[in-house]
Amino acid sequence: MKIHKLAGIDIGSNSVRLLVSNVIESGDKVLFKKSSLTRLPIRLGPDAFADGQIGEENIERLVTGMAAYRKIMKVHGVEKYRACATSALRESKNGIQVVEKIYKESGVNIELISGKEEARMIFSSDMIGDLAEMHETFLYIDVGGGSTELTLFHKGEIQSSRSFKIGTIRLLKDLVKKKRWQEMQEWIEEKTADYKEVLMVGSGGNINRTFKLAQKRKGETMSLKGLRRIREQILSFDADQRMIEFDLNPDRTDVLPHALKIYINAMKWSGSEEMIVPKKGLADGIVRFLYREHFQ
Repeated sequence: MKIHKLAGIDIGSNSVRLLVSNVIESGDKVLFKKSSLTRLPIRLGPDAFADGQIGEENIERLVTGMAAYRKIMKVHGVEKYRACATSALRESKNGIQVVEKIYKESGVNIELISGKEEARMIFSSDMIGDLAEMHETFLYIDVGGGSTELTLFHKGEIQSSRSFKIGTIRLLKDLVKKKRWQEMQEWIEEKTADYKEVLMVGSGGNINRTFKLAQKRKGETMSLKGLRRIREQILSFDADQRMIEFDLNPDRTDVLPHALKIYINAMKWSGSEEMIVPKKGLADGIVRFLYREHFQ
């Protein structure tokens, strides 16, 4: 038996995550076991989408966070890591300068990746094979603070994918025009029209939290009706009350209803009645990608 320590850093628009995983090689089997998950509530989206660049306060918070992550990885004995930033840093006018500053002061090298590269990272996991055995056609949706990534699969193969600039932080700041919604609706309806049954596969911190609120177990599905009901319950409370009633963090309580609106619309437009939530995201995909690239 051999164990590799690998780490993935996901720098999103609403938070920054570090996943440290034990990758266990046992005979012809490979197991990915979470060793540590650290989440920092560094919200880059408002800077990026409203101001066009990351402000000094968040730059310093990022530098401090990445320095801490580097020490955490050292304590764990991480062999390989990869840090990827999505729409907020990618779209910021000073994104490259921020990345250079972080590398200089913390030693952590950050890559600015596209929506398609983000999807490729996520699908480097073994998740797709498992889902393909369960359902012939499924639409994968990952909702972030700055964008929503959609990928349609049929018989285990990607049929089409697209990234839309509709995300929870953009919606929170009223930065999404009606035209964006129409584009997403048209794309989903067109791409799923030829398939009789489409299973929705949800990814992202907000849908993971909703899955837990619904008291669902691994492998169970959530219905479109159930998602609508939960959203209505959440909206019946103000932001402060939600933290108490639903045990939400402050940086989750204001964006959760917006995230659910995206998931609900996507399900409605695809004709999907059920959603499965594998609870795997970009950081998981990074770890699996690293293993395939360096050890397989």
